Amino acid sequence: MVGRTNRVVTGAHYGLTDWLVQRITAVLMIAYLLITTVILFVLSPQDHAAWKSIFSNQWMRIATFLFFIALFWHSWIGVRNILMDYVHPTAIRLTAQILVIVSLLFYLVWSAEILWS
Repeated sequence: MVGRTNRVVTGAHYGLTDWLVQRITAVLMIAYLLITTVILFVLSPQDHAAWKSIFSNQWMRIATFLFFIALFWHSWIGVRNILMDYVHPTAIRLTAQILVIVSLLFYLVWSAEILWS
């Protein structure tokens, strides 16, 4: 056929999903930061007890944990895309991706421990 080209598509095709997830997580993080900023200006905690009382509310713990989930998911997409674009040897790229995943999961568990301990 004239005018028809055979296009070889490679890769995992994360494009639109990654773009959407990064926008949603960014909006969630901005909303959390704005709400937290307002709370801190209104309450203006001066000591550890005041800070602890802010985070003793279950809704604040959940909101903070959701912030960390959004942050780590946002970071994972960014780091994964950078590694896919710039690290071409597969073994090195996969090793780096596994290290990033393990690190982010460790930080997520650690965040939960800090919030609920």
